[in-house]
Amino acid sequence: MMKIQSLWKILPTTLIISLGFSSTQAVNAQMVEISANFQPDPMVMSGRSGGNQTSNCGNISSQPSQIIEVKESLPYLRVTLQGSQQSTLLIDGPGGRFCVMPDNYSGKKPEISGFWQAGRYRFYIGELSSGQSDYTLFISQQKSPVK
Repeated sequence: MMKIQSLWKILPTTLIISLGFSSTQAVNAQMVEISANFQPDPMVMSGRSGGNQTSNCGNISSQPSQIIEVKESLPYLRVTLQGSQQSTLLIDGPGGRFCVMPDNYSGKKPEISGFWQAGRYRFYIGELSSGQSDYTLFISQQKSPVK
């Protein structure tokens, strides 16, 4: 009987500690706010691509790689991902979910541009393969692409 009572004293503490660890993963994504004429332009962020979640946009993490808060609608914004030859970009935002794949037109760099409405965008940087690689994400209001 004493062992069961001891277990009930330890179990809540263990549960609280494990919940604390699982919730810290959700805040690993870098949160960035963007308004018109932001500086520096391009804004540059980096991290590791890939993950253990299989999606139509490659292997992604269960948590976003980056979170972008667009404070006001922007008539033009370009997002370019430089990573491996098989890096992908899944964007989950106010207008829906979009998968951007590497292609020959963009030099194997997933890129999307155009009008962006105000709101929160979650970026999942994935890989078509099962591995991971370093990536650099460029966000710009300039129309010329990142070289």
